[in-house]
Amino acid sequence: MSQRQVLQVFEQYQKSRTQFVQTIAELATRPQNIETLQNAGVMSLLRPLLLDVVPTIQQTAALALGRLASYNEDLAEAVVKGDILPQLIYSLAEQNRFYKKAAAFVLRAVAKHSPALAHAVVDCGALDALVISLEEFDPDVKEAAAWALGYIARHNANLSQEVVDAGAVPLLVLCIQEPEVALKRIAASALSDIAKHSPELAQTVVDTGAIAHLAQMILNPDAKLKVHPHTPNIRGIMMLGYVAAHSENLAMAVIVSKGVPQLAICLSEEPEEHIKAATAWAFGQIGRHTPEHARAVATANVLPSLLALYMDTDSSEDLQVKAKKALKSILPKCNYLPALEPLLYEAPSNILKHVVCQFSKVLPHDSKARRLFVTSGGLKKVQEIKADPGSALQEYINTINSCYPEEIVRYYSPGYSETLLERVEKYQPV
Repeated sequence: MSQRQVLQVFEQYQKSRTQFVQTIAELATRPQNIETLQNAGVMSLLRPLLLDVVPTIQQTAALALGRLASYNEDLAEAVVKGDILPQLIYSLAEQNRFYKKAAAFVLRAVAKHSPALAHAVVDCGALDALVISLEEFDPDVKEAAAWALGYIARHNANLSQEVVDAGAVPLLVLCIQEPEVALKRIAASALSDIAKHSPELAQTVVDTGAIAHLAQMILNPDAKLKVHPHTPNIRGIMMLGYVAAHSENLAMAVIVSKGVPQLAICLSEEPEEHIKAATAWAFGQIGRHTPEHARAVATANVLPSLLALYMDTDSSEDLQVKAKKALKSILPKCNYLPALEPLLYEAPSNILKHVVCQFSKVLPHDSKARRLFVTSGGLKKVQEIKADPGSALQEYINTINSCYPEEIVRYYSPGYSETLLERVEKYQPV
């Protein structure tokens, strides 16, 4: 056999391996093929190809594994049991950017299914390799690593803490400052997945200065690229809501970081309903803690917008529910009357009672507010409200009326001007 014929054998073998992994990766994109591939022992055949001498074969083998592991828990389990994870993690540190991206994809595909599988990924030492990948020059590698870290963190507080302890948070905060829209979005998503579990985890994210960047990112013009249901703005919005939900201090951190005006613009200008709904939810989380928190939301003129979205018959059911919940969270804390007064004219009775209740709490103790309430027309408006006798709403109206002399209340009651005119007609001058 000549040297040429000998080398042909190797070329043929390489061609066959290449064709095999490419075909498997392609077949793995269609759900109907998965069971057949699994039964044919595809996992054990792909594993040695992760160590192939040809880089493209390694990458395609990893891509095929990731697609398979993504489908269901059984296949993800097979990746763990087949001792494939240590190999991938070793390669994350050694190989080129294409392989790193594919390896991070497999780790994410395994980790997403359950806390146990996410733990298996962590136990193999994946976190350090993924965190190092966040420092790569290539944005695609950073994106793949951020995505995998978010999928690990989203399951529970323990896994999130592991991600934090590995040093991921400051690097994820740097990623949300990068120019690439997809990287910003996925890094924000990962930070959101970390912060949502506990006040301590949220505080860790706040301490890195993430909130100010997220607040800016909500209105990032690039964020208007609707390439994914989690556009950068919605992940930033959810993140601010998760952080604010935990405690008064964390909600104040969102307010101090200028989150409220950014969210207010989003609520009024964003065309996408699911983003408006997320924004309404976030406002509820920010404003529900104390009068100071509620005032920060109210002075941004958010309450009329929430009411309009709740009452708009064209709003989706989810948007209506979230707007209503936000109003019912914020109103009981809001004692800033100028922001409440417009709602007296628009709100339906289920919201109106919360508004009138706040006036009944503030007016007895504030003479300046009582005077303003008369001159602005608020007292007159309250007299026009039809409340059932004995209802909470009627009680609040009675409390407000008791703050004023009887003749003033009568003067602003419906029909009083007609009564006066009648008295003028009947009056006989001496």
